[in-house]
Amino acid sequence: MTEIAPDAGYHRNTKLKDALLQHAPLSAEGLSERLFGLMFSGLVYAQIWEDPEVDMAAMDLMEGHRIVTIGSGGCNMLAYLSRQPGSIDVVDLNPNHIALNKLKIAAFRHLPDHASVVRLLSGSEDRANIQLYERHILPYLDASTRTYWQKRGLNGKRRVSVFNRNIYRTGLLGRFIALGHLIAKLHGIRLEDMAAARSLRDQRQFFDTRIAPLFDKPLIRFITARKSSLFGLGIPPQQYDELASLSDNGSIAPILRHRLEKLACHFPLRENYFAWQAFMRRYPRPEEGVLPTYLQPQHYEAIRASADRVNVHHESVTDLLAAKPAGSVDRVVLLDAQDWMTDQQLTALWTEITRTAAPGARVIFRTAAECSVLDGRLPASLLDRWTYDGDRSAALNTQDRSAIYGGFHIYEKREG
Repeated sequence: MTEIAPDAGYHRNTKLKDALLQHAPLSAEGLSERLFGLMFSGLVYAQIWEDPEVDMAAMDLMEGHRIVTIGSGGCNMLAYLSRQPGSIDVVDLNPNHIALNKLKIAAFRHLPDHASVVRLLSGSEDRANIQLYERHILPYLDASTRTYWQKRGLNGKRRVSVFNRNIYRTGLLGRFIALGHLIAKLHGIRLEDMAAARSLRDQRQFFDTRIAPLFDKPLIRFITARKSSLFGLGIPPQQYDELASLSDNGSIAPILRHRLEKLACHFPLRENYFAWQAFMRRYPRPEEGVLPTYLQPQHYEAIRASADRVNVHHESVTDLLAAKPAGSVDRVVLLDAQDWMTDQQLTALWTEITRTAAPGARVIFRTAAECSVLDGRLPASLLDRWTYDGDRSAALNTQDRSAIYGGFHIYEKREG
């Protein structure tokens, strides 16, 4: 049997806590960070909320490229495999994401066909999914990952039983979306009714008449005035402060309204599975729209053939790169992780990125605000080694179907 490599310290979450805590424990900022850390210590993202089509266009991803990426829900890492890169190193500080990434890779490597992969990973609510797992995946998992998915909760069910129902309704983000639906229903709005939209005009009308007015409701303004209100989106206190600074009155409600408007109105519903998860809390059926890139049939064979090129690591990007030789990485995907970082952490990260970057290497990332987090925070000796493609970044940001970020950024290493 071929096993996915085990990962030391797999079940300890101290690395994540260390990355989050920047203030004294009893300060207001410190208490907020610790509350976020507590909420973020479980499964957060069953689905990653960055658009892989935008990622691959920004990276100009080609066969043979060596990629380092943050894992999150694992969807984008698998989408990158459709371009048959030379290798992908996946890192994440959250051990729950490590386990999910390893299981998704094993599904492509060991399930018998595309239909069974879709059945298991699309949230199909098929109670027979557990049989697919036990017959085709469980025997090939390393000991830590096997222990994770076999562990029983207080209800006596194993963790893996989540695949018998819609896994995308679980995790911190899934529960946050459920809470949003509940709050909307308290105001007489069923967000699921968005599924009836048949055109961008219908989507716009639904948003303008039903969703937009919610942001003027006292309850929603009260909730969004608190940093903890966005912890369910995986947005830490630092990112909340950045978003609030964009508003004239310091309220985050207008920012959320604008981002939700893009999600609801800027892309045809058939083409935007992010909108399906937000409004319908599921993926579209075949007659309703497309699944995420990694679950689309035309990519199955390439992903399956390349799945053994992925290595999953429970550590930070900085630590992983520190162990790599110079010039050994072609593409780096940082998601929005830099929004959390201090200047010192940013400098340490980009020191290793610059050292390990091959000629022409690219780094992509997203930010809560529109501007890049690097300006004025990195030493000139580091930043001058990179070229920022502002026009391409802005153009691709408008194409990002997930719609929750303010900025998308592309940096390319200068020659010499």
